[in-house]
Amino acid sequence: MTTVLLIRHGRTKANADGVLAGWTPGVVLDEKGQEQARTLGTRMSALKLAAVVTSPLERTVETADLMLESAGLNVPRHVDERVGECRYGDWTGASLKTLAKDPMWKVVQAHPSAAVFPGPEGESMAAMQARAVAAVRDWNARLGEDAVYAVVSHGDVIKAILADAMGTHLDQFQRIVVDPASLSVVTYTPTRPFLVRTNDIGGDLSGLIPKPAKPSRRRRARSSDAAVGGGAGS
Repeated sequence: MTTVLLIRHGRTKANADGVLAGWTPGVVLDEKGQEQARTLGTRMSALKLAAVVTSPLERTVETADLMLESAGLNVPRHVDERVGECRYGDWTGASLKTLAKDPMWKVVQAHPSAAVFPGPEGESMAAMQARAVAAVRDWNARLGEDAVYAVVSHGDVIKAILADAMGTHLDQFQRIVVDPASLSVVTYTPTRPFLVRTNDIGGDLSGLIPKPAKPSRRRRARSSDAAVGGGAGS
């Protein structure tokens, strides 16, 4: 069972101002966002992470830096473009109030699986989900079934991963809320994923520490037989 902590970056000025930052360079955490990242790190101090994977964007890398510093954790760090923000094309940098007047806004809200953002850099939301889910599955395989690791990413990307974990169509992913600096947790087993937490912004995380492996049922049965039967008898 691999446990993935999906962490949205802390608040930025673009978040506070209602601007769609996308892949705009130089978007960093504001004071509130820095505080959120440090607070999250304090909560995570009890965990033993196998790795932290971040989007390449400054706000996710900064969140990971502050989180790990606050937690006192020194773990392998990886940057993976596949968990980077959705490429919003010509929408990048526009205010959400302005975008809400665009006819395509209704498609993004009600039928995101059909949404392709305008412009040569625009990406479809379906492609964004496919690359993000593939990245998580890839890191699960690399880090192993006993690993607990973190992915620091973006709101729409995390919502898309959570929708996949729940077996929910991408068209329903707008029903999921992922706040800045929130923590969502998915465990992946050979049969299916399990959604453990979503949009968690407070509380104890010690329950995420893996329990020691129990002996298999077959081994337990052999032990019980020996204890009850006394071996060859007396």
